[in-house]
Parts: sequence; structure tokens; C-alpha cells
Amino acid sequence: PTGTAPLRTAFYEQRPAFHWHPGQLIDGTTLQVPFLADLVTLADPGNPWTFLNWLKANDRLYPFYFAERFHIHRAEYDAYCRWVSENLPGLHFSHQADAVRWNADRSCFEIDYTQLDADGEAHALGRTHTRNLVLGVGTAPHIPEPLRPLAEAPHVPVVHSADYLGHRERLLTAGHITVIGSGQSGAEIFLDLLRHRTPGQERLTWLARTPAFAPMEYSKLGLEHFTPDYTRYFHDLPEATRDQLTGRQWQLHKGIDTETITAIHDELYHRTLNGGWPDATLTPGVSVRTAGRVATTQIELHLEHREQGTRSRLTTDAVVLATGYRERPLDQLLAGLDPYLRRDNAERPRVDAHYRLHLDETITATGSHVYVQNAERHTHGVGAPDLGLAAHRSATILNALTGTTPYPLPTRTAFTTFGLTPQ
Repeated sequence: PTGTAPLRTAFYEQRPAFHWHPGQLIDGTTLQVPFLADLVTLADPGNPWTFLNWLKANDRLYPFYFAERFHIHRAEYDAYCRWVSENLPGLHFSHQADAVRWNADRSCFEIDYTQLDADGEAHALGRTHTRNLVLGVGTAPHIPEPLRPLAEAPHVPVVHSADYLGHRERLLTAGHITVIGSGQSGAEIFLDLLRHRTPGQERLTWLARTPAFAPMEYSKLGLEHFTPDYTRYFHDLPEATRDQLTGRQWQLHKGIDTETITAIHDELYHRTLNGGWPDATLTPGVSVRTAGRVATTQIELHLEHREQGTRSRLTTDAVVLATGYRERPLDQLLAGLDPYLRRDNAERPRVDAHYRLHLDETITATGSHVYVQNAERHTHGVGAPDLGLAAHRSATILNALTGTTPYPLPTRTAFTTFGLTPQ
């Protein structure tokens, strides 16, 4: 629909219910962004689906007020999002989108889906049609190639951090545990394991490819990389420049918050008070070259230190992969649109400033578009998966969909001026 016509919407999700990173809701962990980065506030603070409204609906507004929390517990954010999902109309859980095609006769997209039963098995097939499509398929846990065979083996505990809580009790019984990854998840898991191991018998190793266990960039001006201003600047840069930047900006989103770093050091220091050092090894600058099993229950990691140019082996009983996430590929879902899809030099979909895929004019001339969320880091920068920009992204898409401005957006959001204006 365009103009002032109301939107008719349907939302399909293959999971049976909403859950936000359930495997990482470690007790006491908090979001790395303020509670204002909820689903709506930064675009529409008067919206009924704000985090504060959820607190009010659950008689928790005054306790939250006195708690003076700016960064809320992850479990709170999970419960808040679930409250929204359980009250919004038009949400279809247990619906797996399978294929998207362009129906030229009807001038709309045709979507095939599978309705899943309680066990996640196919129950029924369906088809729907839409003039506009928004893809929010997000990211998937990334398992490095050398460790994939072990992660798929049933008897060897090699688990991704996304599944940590489901395997936590089993991991704690392991003789020696290795955590791989220097981001926030790796730090939180290492700290959780450390706190539950016997002093002097921790038998923990924490490895990372990054040159240091480094803090997240959290200075006020540094955080302005997560503003719409920076997103617009990044989007206008040449493709080659954008690709160089994304590799260099890891500390903007892959570092560790200073409170967690401090807590880890405090815990390690506390274990030296009676003499001796904790049996914990923390080594950055290390990559895993290959990995294999020793007998049936142990894992051997072949390591390489980049700066030293040295190699070593580590035998461990369990591995937690805090190795991050990668964008889910759209190629299979959008295979039917491939003839219409415009790609960049690296064969990635081109995405415009309004989060629309560049499609052939035979489609866009009809007013139909495909929008993406969290699949555009190569065009929109480090803020693509950031919760603080989610409401702005959604508002941008809705404004473009309606051809109006139901959500007026600010023209300036940062004190920093990114780049020069040519004269």
C-alpha cells in the first residue's frame, strides 16, 4: 500500500515462540545498550510497546525507578520482547518461509511456506502473496571450519556460546575447559565458569584471535558510530572503503565491557590471596589451525600464535565457541528473485539507504520492494545489528512503505560530523 492507505501485515517466524538468545541469559548479565534501545522508543517514545510500558503492565515501574538501572538484565529484555510478541496481532509462529518468487501476472511477490508442528516437523504447506516483503532473518551462530566436525559429534562437548546454558552443567563437570573468543559472550562465559570452579583447580583456558582482551569502545563520541548519521556516511562510501572499515572497527562491537573485564580480574586476583596462582590460562593472538579428537572424550587443538609465529597443541575436555554470528545467507530463500537482484563486486546484494534490495525496475516500477534488517552490514556498517538502531531502521522502512512519514525521524543525531562536504 502507498499514500494514506493502512498497511495490512502478516509476520512469519519458524520458531514456535519468541526467545531472545536463550542460551546466553546467564544470571546477572545485562544488555550492552541502555533500556531506551527497546523495540520502539528511539523512534516513537509515546508508543504503547515501550519497555517502560511493559514495566507498568507488570507493576514493576517503581522498583525499576528506585533500582536506577540504565542497562537492564538480559532476562528482562527477553521477557519484554515476549510480552510484545504475545500481544501483537498478525504474528504466525511455526511458519517457515521457503521460497520467494515474483508473480508478474499479479504484480506481487509469491511466498511459499511450511507450517511446522510442535516437534518442528512439516505439518502443512501454504502460499501467500504480498506487494512488499521485509526480511528479518538475522544471524546464525558461527562455528569456525576446523571445529565444525567436532561440534557436530554427539559425544564431544564442543558447543557454541548460543547454546551455553543448555550445556552448562555438563561443561562444569569437564576436567579442562577451553573458551575460544574474546568478545562479550566469551568473557561472560569464562567468568561464569571461573566462578564455579574450585580455587587452584580451575583448569580453564581462554583463547582469542584478537591481539588483546580489549575493552569495548564505549566513549561518548565513539558511540556515535551507532547513530543514523554514521550509517548514512558509511552507506555513501565506496564499496572497497566500506569493506576495509568493517575489518578495522572490531572494538566497536566485539570488545568486552569494562565491568566484565574488571570482574574477571577481580576473581582471578581473589584466588591469589592464599598464595599461588589460579590454574587459568588467558592467551590472545591465537588462532586454531586444526582440531581433532583424542581417544573418544578429549579434544586436541592445534594452535598458532600470530605475533610469535609459534605453534602448539592443547588437549582439553570441552570447548565453548564464543566465535560470534554471521548473517544468514539470503541466496536460497531469494533464489527465485536472482534474475532481478542487483549485486556488488563481491556478489552481495546491494541495499539502498531505505534498506531496500536493489531489484530490477520491472519489480520496483510496480511499487514493490524487498527490505532487509540485519543483513546489510556491508552497506550500512557496524550499526546494522545494533539494538539502538532497530527502531530507527523499522521506522525508516515503514516510512518508505507508506510513502508518508508516520514516524518523523531526526535530521541530526551526532555531534561528530563524519566526512567533509565537497566544495
